[in-house]
Amino acid sequence: MLSRRQMLAITPLAAAAMRRSRSADPIASQPATAVKFTVPPNAWDCHTHIFGDPKQFPFAAGRTYTPEGASVAEMRALHRALHTTRVVIVQPSVYGTDNSCTLDAIRQLGANARGIAVIDDSTSDPALDDMHRGGIRGIRINLATVGQTDPELGRRRFAAAVARIRNRKWHIQMYTQLSVIAALQKEISASPVPVVFDHFGGAQAAGGTSQAGFDVLLELLRAGHAYVKVSAPYRGSTAAPDFSDMAPLAKALIAANVRRILWGTDWPHPDTASGKQPTDISPLRQIDDGRVFNQFATWTASAEVRKTILVDNPASLYD
Repeated sequence: MLSRRQMLAITPLAAAAMRRSRSADPIASQPATAVKFTVPPNAWDCHTHIFGDPKQFPFAAGRTYTPEGASVAEMRALHRALHTTRVVIVQPSVYGTDNSCTLDAIRQLGANARGIAVIDDSTSDPALDDMHRGGIRGIRINLATVGQTDPELGRRRFAAAVARIRNRKWHIQMYTQLSVIAALQKEISASPVPVVFDHFGGAQAAGGTSQAGFDVLLELLRAGHAYVKVSAPYRGSTAAPDFSDMAPLAKALIAANVRRILWGTDWPHPDTASGKQPTDISPLRQIDDGRVFNQFATWTASAEVRKTILVDNPASLYD
């Protein structure tokens, strides 16, 4: 009979599965700093992920990283601390097109939760109908996690996504870089469905508001052709733990069109570029979301602006 040590050596996921199963041993970060501004009722966190027990929700074979677990219970604790009551769960790349974990989390959270799915050509229209009933309101094109920057590939994937959902009350969510956004400006401007860009559109604090492609992002916002999530500032910042160097970018985006700005945590902060092998466990980043949320308040001029971003915009977009 194999020893316990030998059993754990069989697969890197075995140890992770044991750790995830211990509900008393939380892994995902929780706010260490209290929120210091008045959060409006019905505020949304528009960008989160759930990483379930891999025995119930297996990871895709072609994933580029393997995260630690992040449960619905931990998410509830996060949002109690942030005083937000509505949430969007985004399908992470580690599950490929199997949206079961995301849909299960929406079901557990109920009417205040919505989701973004990942699909491919084999996803049927009846499956999309089922997803809509399950709370899905958009599909994600994730180019950044796999390091894809080819505009032509982005253009093809964008056209295919538009064709699939143009007759639905859904939107396209893109995680990509400013160079790809600039290359697709014409297609995005003409899109019959809303387009949402994750994480500042990939803008980096070091480049400031004059970095290549940021002007295109602002133009798309001003024209009402796109939404931008001022989410996961740590992905573009070199000023931990406050990420205050993202303020000029955030303020420029908000000033361009406050009606097209969304906010989200990116909890539980997966480290998608840890340098580990895809099957090795990549620890979740420990981000103080209370501290980051307080930074968001400094980017906005008034409580009315905060309500527009945290409540009105997502309530309209996510139905």
